[in-house]
Amino acid sequence: MTWWSWLVLGAVLLGAELLAIDAQFYLIFLGLSAALVGLAAMFGLVMPEWAQWMAFAILSLVFFFTFRKSLYEKIRGGAVGFRETLTGNTVDVETDLAAGAEARIEYRGTRWTAKNIGNETIAGGSKARVVKADGLTLHVEAE
Repeated sequence: MTWWSWLVLGAVLLGAELLAIDAQFYLIFLGLSAALVGLAAMFGLVMPEWAQWMAFAILSLVFFFTFRKSLYEKIRGGAVGFRETLTGNTVDVETDLAAGAEARIEYRGTRWTAKNIGNETIAGGSKARVVKADGLTLHVEAE
């Protein structure tokens, strides 16, 4: 392949990573490998086509196994202090919430349904502890 076709392939793969919902950086490293093979050809490194494809494959594998996991964990690891699970967090209950009743609350910028699974009423304006999350329903009890 010509040097510019490798660069186009690299650009397409890098662009596809941006459009993919969660490609987990596989396309980034494929695109980077294609771009490197294209740049090598552009700067005069002449290789037969089978060697270009071999270089592409080897570079891709090297990038996958050396950089992908650590980069993915750094970027997708979440913000400092952010917990994946909601269990144990506290929420503000705006209105009285009787035992077994449900109400709408706002938590982390989203409206949730809070269900009181405790035996006592949670007073409006107080805090409740999340016992478990089931979809957009938080099972809470008085703190």
